[in-house]
Amino acid sequence: MKPIPVVSHVDIQKFMGDWYVIACIPTFIETDAYNAIESYRLNDDGSIATTFTFRKGAPDGPLKKYTPTGHIIDKTSNAVWGMQFIWPIDAEYLIAHLEKDYRYTIIARNARDYVWIMARAPRIPGQDYERLSNIVKILGYDVTLLRKIPQQW
Repeated sequence: MKPIPVVSHVDIQKFMGDWYVIACIPTFIETDAYNAIESYRLNDDGSIATTFTFRKGAPDGPLKKYTPTGHIIDKTSNAVWGMQFIWPIDAEYLIAHLEKDYRYTIIARNARDYVWIMARAPRIPGQDYERLSNIVKILGYDVTLLRKIPQQW
């Protein structure tokens, strides 16, 4: 398949902060995640301190926390990152969609194995979810694999 197109420019300061995971094609650690949040903070060296938290198995399940470090690879667009969970491997992280108001984003990978639909709020309207999942489909993903992440606060 063709490489996934990324957005032309990300204002990295505006992108920082909390993103609620609305749906994803999950990695093995996310298969039973609840209340998943990905948080970004720009470090002085330009790397991105990332904190991924969720409850395992239920809204009140054990809290899980991962702290990978993001590295901006394409400094022109700021839309291509490497996400390092373990050194020296940077997992591909592509900002394939970003709303103008930075309300929704889609993070993708060229392998089309994982994808994340994220929002600044824990819930989004149904028509917005349908529109975003259609974008995921256009990117070449099997949307039947999407798992809505329960956000029960």
